[in-house]
Amino acid sequence: MASIFPSRRVRRTPFSQGVEAAGMSVCTVYNRMILPSVFASEEEDYRHLKSHVQVWDVSCERQVAVQGPDARRLLDMLSPRDLDKMAPDQCYYMPAIDRNGGMLNDPVLVKLAEDHFWISLADSDYLQYVLGVVDALALEVRVWEPDVSPLAVQGPKSDALMARVFGEEVRDIRFFRYKRMAFQDTSFVVARSGYSKQGGFEIYVEGSDYGMPLWDMLMQAGEDLEVRAGCPSTKERVEGGLLSYGNDMTQDNTPFECGLGKFVNSPRDYIGKAGLLARAEPKQQIRAVEITGDIPPITAPWPLVAGGKRVGQVTTATWSPDFATNVSIAMVERSHWDAGTALEVETPAGMRPAVVHEKFWR
Repeated sequence: MASIFPSRRVRRTPFSQGVEAAGMSVCTVYNRMILPSVFASEEEDYRHLKSHVQVWDVSCERQVAVQGPDARRLLDMLSPRDLDKMAPDQCYYMPAIDRNGGMLNDPVLVKLAEDHFWISLADSDYLQYVLGVVDALALEVRVWEPDVSPLAVQGPKSDALMARVFGEEVRDIRFFRYKRMAFQDTSFVVARSGYSKQGGFEIYVEGSDYGMPLWDMLMQAGEDLEVRAGCPSTKERVEGGLLSYGNDMTQDNTPFECGLGKFVNSPRDYIGKAGLLARAEPKQQIRAVEITGDIPPITAPWPLVAGGKRVGQVTTATWSPDFATNVSIAMVERSHWDAGTALEVETPAGMRPAVVHEKFWR
């Protein structure tokens, strides 16, 4: 397999030294940074995540810092989600759309103060869009990428590991809430969140120099918990219905098509409101689809077919060891999205039977 040529365009992370020493075998590029994809094997990494605890380098979830008198005004213009009830220690899943209602990103918004927020990004150049809005409207707000690199601790033993490093108080953090927790001579935002259904935390590491000291402390503290370096698992995320921007949804899709309609509740005139509400009755929507038979790795969407007619596409598909079947995320037309609907998937290895599920597997 070819390796990635060293370049300033593809940045290392504050944890790269630890990741490489832990035996990363496959990686990808996400927001111009290295994102580990496999350590031991896809299935072994998946099994370990579900049984123990892993430390993930997710520095690629870059932050867009927004601070100033117009910070809240800017955020109200960027998202269809109502931010009025957002507490000072809260994180919000925040669909970000263009003027036609298409998804530009699906970040997590972290509220640091009434005039200071971080937008924690999925894979896209959303920073440039935010800067464009600010410049066009001459808003009184500073927008920049701070030296903040998330490190995730995920798995059923994550509370135990985090308590050893940050103290028992970390156990009291509620889902999508955070506390500032002391580390050495500083403190980090520690949120109960993460890109898995196994439970855990994300540590927003401010200052790259703290990266490896934190990594090493977590690894040492969790040795008897069987802690390992890990990474987001495609198998586990598809079982749980966690969407991937750029794979399962793109700018062509609206929040309604992605099953995110409950987050379209802002009373304000945000950018794209008219375009989005005009598409409020989706003609297609995300569904869980089970596929029978052997399937190859998916590198491009596979057509979903019914009666010889295309009725959608599979965007992510993988074998689930725990459910002993091929699980997938698909965008399915309204006429065929009801649970139990039988379909066919056109894979590079041939047609495969499929059926729509009422909900995802976990």
